[in-house]
Amino acid sequence: MANDKLGRPSKERKAILRNQVSYLFWNGKIETTVQKAKSVRRIAEKLLTCAINSYEDTVKVEKEIKDSKGVKVKTEVINDGPKKLQARRKLMSYLYDIQEQRGEKESKESFLARTSGINHPLIEKVFNVYAPKYAERAKKLGQGGGYTRILKLGKRRGDAAEMAIIELI
Repeated sequence: MANDKLGRPSKERKAILRNQVSYLFWNGKIETTVQKAKSVRRIAEKLLTCAINSYEDTVKVEKEIKDSKGVKVKTEVINDGPKKLQARRKLMSYLYDIQEQRGEKESKESFLARTSGINHPLIEKVFNVYAPKYAERAKKLGQGGGYTRILKLGKRRGDAAEMAIIELI
């Protein structure tokens, strides 16, 4: 798997894998060929492990903020610790930035209220949804890894490529 070139130049291959890993995290599952699914699994598991090992690393910091009257007020803010910050930057450097989409019948005001304060929704989803879920599972079972599943679908009509669904368990 380490030398799996997928029949493309490295620039194209890396772009395809980045795109597929990003959409796997966003949607939970994608349909692709078996070889691409195996390559995506390898990358996705490493990124999830990085997020799981660091998602709890936070630091409380006191900051002075001016309120509406211009008076300085001390407030506690929770920032990422160094370990989580490094993991967040690693994920941001690899994954594409997928933005939240407005619902079909969702008003503009409710969409803005739902997405306010979230700059990178995909990264937030990995750290706030997947990392706690898989960390809890690792504590129960006593093992890490195995975050994805590949289901083979059979041959694709047209070029007879083996198709598969890769999903987060």
